[in-house]
Amino acid sequence: MTESMRLEVVRIAADLPLPAYAHEGDAGLDLYSAADMLIMPFERSLIPTGVAVAIPEGYAGFVQPRSGLALRTGLSFVNTPGLIDSHYRGEIRIIAINLDPMAPIRIARGDRIAQLVVQAVVRCEPVDVEHLDDTVRGEGGFGSTGV
Repeated sequence: MTESMRLEVVRIAADLPLPAYAHEGDAGLDLYSAADMLIMPFERSLIPTGVAVAIPEGYAGFVQPRSGLALRTGLSFVNTPGLIDSHYRGEIRIIAINLDPMAPIRIARGDRIAQLVVQAVVRCEPVDVEHLDDTVRGEGGFGSTGV
């Protein structure tokens, strides 16, 4: 059974739809562009979504690119995933980048441009220690597993 929770949303752009799941079982709610934009190759732009959300305490929102747009146009996010803390109440805005070396990306108001995934988070209490426990991987970093 899938757990459900209430997510309060203020539509700053009242004519745009509420964030919504495209399909049953999807993890991400679609977010829409609240502006017409043209993003030139390797240019960064701030895209408004026209919504603000109240993420409950103990959860966080993670804004992620849509894979189809990333593949077709090269649209990505500079700080992916974008983190929305539970106490933030402002408009969700996306720091986008055009990774296509030649073609600009046209975004129309109302285009689905991102996904919002809401997940439970655990607060940690950092503890100063002399050393960490040993593991098979140890201090092996990038590429240490053969990838």
